[in-house]
Amino acid sequence: MDGSNQYQAIIIGSGQGGTPLSMALAGAGLRTALIERTHVGGTCINEGCTPTKTMVASAKVASLARRGAGYGVHTGDIRLDMERVRQRKRDIVDSFRNGSQARLEKTRNLDLILGEASFTGPKSVLVRLNGGGQRVLTSEQIFINAGARPSVPELDGLKDVPFLNSTSIMELDSVPEHLTILGGGYVGLEFGQMFRRFGSRVTIVDSAGRMLRHEDVDVAAEVAAILNQDGIELVMNATAERVTQTGAEIHLTVCTGNECRVLTGSHLLVGTGRVPNTDGLNVSAAGIALDGRGFIQVNEKLETSVAGIFALGDIKGGPAFTHISYDDFRIIRTNLMERGNATTEGRLVPYTLYIDPQLGRIGLTEAQARAQNRHIRVAKMPMTYVARAVEVDESRGFMKAIVDGVDGQILGAAVLGVEGGEIMSMLQLAMMGKLPYTVLRDAVFAHPTLAESLNNLFTHFDS
Repeated sequence: MDGSNQYQAIIIGSGQGGTPLSMALAGAGLRTALIERTHVGGTCINEGCTPTKTMVASAKVASLARRGAGYGVHTGDIRLDMERVRQRKRDIVDSFRNGSQARLEKTRNLDLILGEASFTGPKSVLVRLNGGGQRVLTSEQIFINAGARPSVPELDGLKDVPFLNSTSIMELDSVPEHLTILGGGYVGLEFGQMFRRFGSRVTIVDSAGRMLRHEDVDVAAEVAAILNQDGIELVMNATAERVTQTGAEIHLTVCTGNECRVLTGSHLLVGTGRVPNTDGLNVSAAGIALDGRGFIQVNEKLETSVAGIFALGDIKGGPAFTHISYDDFRIIRTNLMERGNATTEGRLVPYTLYIDPQLGRIGLTEAQARAQNRHIRVAKMPMTYVARAVEVDESRGFMKAIVDGVDGQILGAAVLGVEGGEIMSMLQLAMMGKLPYTVLRDAVFAHPTLAESLNNLFTHFDS
C-alpha cells in the first residue's frame, strides 16, 4: 500500500463530531484523513440548525412587524422578499462552512479528502473522489460521523409529485400559497409556523393522536393551542394514503379510521423523520453491526462491534442533536487522547424546539417520572406571571419543573415561553450542580429579567 494512503486515523464525515475530532487527532500528531462527500460542517451548518434558525429569525421579524401597531409602532404594509430571506440564509451558511473548511485545510497532519467513502474491510476505506478517481485508505482507527438524511415514506403517488423536504424547502424563492406538511415533529412544527408567518396557509398532518408524543400531555396541548392561535390547521390521528397532483395543486388523501378526506395545497413538505447514511458505507465489509433501522450499534464509549471503529452523532441513533454529536467527540477525545473513562451513561440531554415561543426541555418529563414510581412534586406557572414576558408582550406558554419530593433536586423541566431554551439551560445548570430547587427559589436575580421567573416558579407546586 502506498504510504500516502496509510493513516493513523480516518474520520468519515465532517459533522459536529467529526470536524473537531479530526483537528484534535491531527493536533496530537496523528496523521489524519477527514473524508467529506458534500459540504464541510454536516447537517447542522448546511441543512439543519444554522439555515433553519436564520429563517426562523426572519419569520419572527415578519410576525413582529405585523404586530407593530400593538406596540404603538405603525409599519405600513408588510411585504416578504423570499429571495432575500433565502440569500441571507445562504450567506450565513457559506460563512460558517467556509470558515470551518479553511481551518481544516490549515491544520497540520490533516488531509481533507472530498469524496464518498465505503468500507472494503475493517481497516480500509475506498474513497470515490469528487474530482474523479479513487483512493483506498487504511488506518487502525476509523471514526464514522456520516449522519442521516430525510426519510421518504412509502406513500402511494409520492414519487410522482414534486414534494419538499427539510433541505429543499429552504431553497424556495417564493412563499407557498398553501403548505401541507406531512409529519408533526420538529421539522413540521418549525417550518409550519415559519411559513405561516411568511404568509402561507399551513396544514400539518400527523398520524399520532397528539403532536410531540414524547412530551407531557399538557405541554403538547399548549403547543397545539399556540399553533392554532397562529392560524395553523392541525390534522391529527390521520394516516396518509395517497398523493396526487392536478396542475399546480397537490392532493393528499388522509384517513382517520374509516373516514377519509382530501387536503389540497400548493406545496407538500414531507417531514416524517430521518434515516442513517449507512446504506452507502458498505459497513458489512467491515463487520459493523447495525440495529433494525440501520443505525450503527455502539456501546457507552461509542465503540462499534469492530475494535478500532467508533461512531459519533446521528448515524448511531439516539438523540439527534448537534450538541450530542459534539459531546460524542469529547467522549472519544477524553478516552483516546487523555486516557480518561468518559461514557454516554447518565448524560443530560437538553433540547429546544424553535417554534415561537420556544420549548426548552431537560431531564425527565412528569410522565416519565411517574412511570418510575418516583415521589415527585410538580411546579407549574403560566408565562403571564412573568413580568418581563408581559412587558415585551410575549407571554404565551408556561414553565414546568419536576422536583424530587424527598431531596428537592430538579429532575426535569419544560419551559414553553419566550427564550425557553435559555431558561431551560439555567435549570440544567442547577441539575448539573446538584442544587435543590430552593436555591433558585431564594436566589436574587436582576429585575426585570426572565431569570427571576425561577423565584416564582418554585412557589407554584401542585401540592
